[in-house]
Amino acid sequence: MYIWQQATWPNFTWDDMALSPLLAQANKEQGRLKGKLEAMGFKTQREALLQTLTQDVIQSSDIEGEKLNSDQVRSSIARRLGMDIDGLVPADRNVEGVVEMMLDATQEYDSTLTDERLFSWHAALFPTGRSGIRKIIVGAWRDDSAGPMQVVSGPIGRETVHFEAPPAEHIPGESARFLEWFNQAKGIDPLLASGLAHLWFISLHPFEDGNGRIARAMADMVIAQGENSSRRSYSMSAQIREERDDYYNTLERVQKSSLNITLWQEWFLGCLSRAIEKAHENLDEALLKARFWERYAKEPLNERQIKVLNRIIDKFEGKLTSSKWAKIAKCSQDTAGRDIKDLIERGALRKDPGGGRSTSYSIVLDEA
Repeated sequence: MYIWQQATWPNFTWDDMALSPLLAQANKEQGRLKGKLEAMGFKTQREALLQTLTQDVIQSSDIEGEKLNSDQVRSSIARRLGMDIDGLVPADRNVEGVVEMMLDATQEYDSTLTDERLFSWHAALFPTGRSGIRKIIVGAWRDDSAGPMQVVSGPIGRETVHFEAPPAEHIPGESARFLEWFNQAKGIDPLLASGLAHLWFISLHPFEDGNGRIARAMADMVIAQGENSSRRSYSMSAQIREERDDYYNTLERVQKSSLNITLWQEWFLGCLSRAIEKAHENLDEALLKARFWERYAKEPLNERQIKVLNRIIDKFEGKLTSSKWAKIAKCSQDTAGRDIKDLIERGALRKDPGGGRSTSYSIVLDEA
């Protein structure tokens, strides 16, 4: 028997005593992160917001096996939020759709969530009316023409079935009941409400595809409502992606259990706390970057140096060598060598241990 087949569905319960320490820790970390963000300059805050939203969009799609181009996602978000950043690139329709849905959930968090709004989110996720090469019902509740809705993970041909969702004929009524709860004063801590919203919607799986991304957007929306702020400073989707196996295993265990969802709320609060811990690291990194550019704002750096330094700061993969510098900057090896030597003298780069033909360099973000 699945959770939605219980006689008292959807009267969810949980053990407040068991959750109390986790909830207190998550709220404490949330407040500490907010304080750290407010102590930063406006420009650094905007960069942190852009980084968080970009992560959220990319990782939420990656959980479902869809790989999005990070430059396209970042550019789409920046354009929609009116941010002036370097290197904007055009974005594909599917990228624009995911970004549009995520921003509508987190930036318009205080607007009523209706079935029509959900349909518009769903249509934005699938602008061609297809999921991959498969034609699906878009912008409307699913039917059961292809059989019962099974929630699966894993590669095609080797999927793991985690649970089965309610029959399609139940979806209009069940979704109306869910939305009625979602739009009223919930009377519980916003973090618990966020976890419940995620689980409840996932249990229904009312669309043919895209349910996970919409559920995670809803969870972010509830948190934004609780904070009364559209400013996202941590990414639950990125953390769920890190813990994807535990995510699906916990969902499966809860779906096959009772309406006491303490297990799910424990996992959700723990995941949220870990997401906030990661956000602390990201903010510290953003602050180091901001201070780096403050130090070198008045230095006569050339365009090549600025371009490559920006690339290194934004999670450059592998080791920086003079040949990679020449490739990124589109210059000769000799010019790359002079650029690097100049930055070492200015204290912006340092030579890594070792040497010879494999000499590599690292950026000096701190002044120590």
